[in-house]
Amino acid sequence: MVTLTKEIKMNPLFNSQSSGVEATDTKNLSGGKAYKLSTQVALAKYAVTGTFNDTYQVGAAEQLDKVLKLCQESEPEFIAKLAVYARQHGQMKDTPSFLVAYLAKENIGLCKQVFSRVIDNPKMLRNFIQVLRSGVVGRKSLGTAPKKLVQGFLNGLTDEQLFKADVGNSPSLPDIIKMMHPKPANKEREALYAYLIGKEQKKDADKDYLLPLATHFEAFKAGKSLDIPNVPFQMLTALPLTKADWTKIAERASFNQTRMNLNTFTRHGVFENPAMIDMIAAKLSNPDEVRKSRVFPYQLFTTYMNVSDVDHKIKNALQTAAEIAVENVPTIEGDVYIALDTSGSMGHKVTGNRGSVTTKTRYIDVAALIAAAICRKNKHAVLVPFDTEVRKVDINPFDSVMTNAQKLADLRGGGTDCSVSLAHLNKMNAKGSAVIYISDNESWRAYTGKKYKGGTGMMEEWNIFAKRNPGSKLVNIDITPSDTTQTATTPNTLLVAGFSDIVFDVIADYFRGSNTEEHWLGMINEIKL
Repeated sequence: MVTLTKEIKMNPLFNSQSSGVEATDTKNLSGGKAYKLSTQVALAKYAVTGTFNDTYQVGAAEQLDKVLKLCQESEPEFIAKLAVYARQHGQMKDTPSFLVAYLAKENIGLCKQVFSRVIDNPKMLRNFIQVLRSGVVGRKSLGTAPKKLVQGFLNGLTDEQLFKADVGNSPSLPDIIKMMHPKPANKEREALYAYLIGKEQKKDADKDYLLPLATHFEAFKAGKSLDIPNVPFQMLTALPLTKADWTKIAERASFNQTRMNLNTFTRHGVFENPAMIDMIAAKLSNPDEVRKSRVFPYQLFTTYMNVSDVDHKIKNALQTAAEIAVENVPTIEGDVYIALDTSGSMGHKVTGNRGSVTTKTRYIDVAALIAAAICRKNKHAVLVPFDTEVRKVDINPFDSVMTNAQKLADLRGGGTDCSVSLAHLNKMNAKGSAVIYISDNESWRAYTGKKYKGGTGMMEEWNIFAKRNPGSKLVNIDITPSDTTQTATTPNTLLVAGFSDIVFDVIADYFRGSNTEEHWLGMINEIKL
């Protein structure tokens, strides 16, 4: 997540003469009037919202081409800092991996400097290698320096960590070992590498050096041991496991493994034991576990909506986890209005189309959770949902974030006109200190009865609101990848991209007065390489 601003290069003589609002300079993906973001801003926005999968507005290939073009127009040092930011703060996977792979071709020195800070687990390593081998950044082989980085990553793992990393494909861990030829430091690592790539042991004595966990795993698979090994559950799920085995897996599972497999545990009878219900509920509601997991708040919402036949203690624990995940939502002084985009395009999947593994989570789910979280912390906030008109909804701010998010997520359909919420507030002569939009910014439908000559309808209406409410601020939370926006840069507007909980920290800074037009660049450029 980053705070975004638009680099203004237009001559003020060409601004809208009717309202003083900056004139638009481009069209968005839906064909509506919009403001074009500067190269660095656009790249940052893609970095914290993009997944390189088909979205409602743009295909995966087009998205990739756009990011590659933006990289070619950006300084390598900025790309390096953005890669770290997108991974460590935006909690993204695909785009940070791509940025590091791009640097492997353009500036190997910077690639080396940020590699370990971005490629921080085996999944990220597979992403990095996959991007390089695809040839999209201009090279199909890793080359000497990138290969050494990968070898260093492998050699930096303990034997147990390396063994447990043998999950996932494209490429698999054995594929990586065969490609990289990492040099084993001792007999134990030599035996483990041989085991992982399926190399037959030449000497019986070599087996004495094999990691005991690997030996235990093989014995369990062969039915020679009834004691389930402590390995990632993905390595076990193809085996004929008993209820006791599944119970042991649930006991050992990490926070995210638990969250993602509640229905699986239910199917295998884990929760028939009341003690397991209490243990899992305690894990899910543990503040330290929630924070350490780096879970997106919307992922908790997705789990909550899709668990079935689980005890109320576990559903309550998920609600508690959501409250913890959004605990840094700012309290805003004065009357606050929340404009939630409920249009049809918000029904697309947040990670894009990924075939059989496409997430069930939609943009509206993410937006609804953010809106519900702000309402929870700001009980005086007023919701103004919109598509091409304002939608009515009643929620109780004292209800849980999950409960209200579910109600808001049910509002969906119609075209997109970002101006209607502000037009409604202006018609009501509303007074307030803040308006917060949560949208894909793909506004295209002109507001009935009004013609805006210069700026977007949203900016024209905001100008009216701001004149009536001196000192008020507009926050535009954009949760989709694109290089346009509906809001021009002014001292009282802020564009924020992303869907990690860090968005709330940036908004809090903004309302404390510490944000400036260049604040987002400062956040990235402050990262030490």
